[in-house]
Amino acid sequence: MIDPEHDLPIKRQAEVLGISRSCVYYEPRPISAEDLWLMRHIDELHLNYPFAGSRMLRDLLGHEGLEVGRRHLRTLMRRMGIEAIYRRPNTSRPAPGH
Repeated sequence: MIDPEHDLPIKRQAEVLGISRSCVYYEPRPISAEDLWLMRHIDELHLNYPFAGSRMLRDLLGHEGLEVGRRHLRTLMRRMGIEAIYRRPNTSRPAPGH
C-alpha cells in the first residue's frame, strides 16, 4: 500500500490511507519457539477441557511442571482465538422486541 519510492511523501500517503505513520514502520516481532510450543500444548489442553479458562489452564500446566503466568496464558489464548466455553449471563432473557 505504502510505496517508499513514490513521489508522494510517506507521511502524506499515510494520511490519505487514514493510518498513523508509526503503522508504516512497525515490524511485528516473531513468535518465539517456546511460545509456539506452549501454544500447541494449550491447544491440546483446550481440546480436552474446552470449559477451562486461563486460570484453570494455568493450574493444569502447573500440575505438569510448567510455570506459566495467567496473563501470558491469556495473551496466547487471545492470539490463538480460543476462549472458555461456559454459560453466559442472561441468555434465557428474551431480547427487547421479541
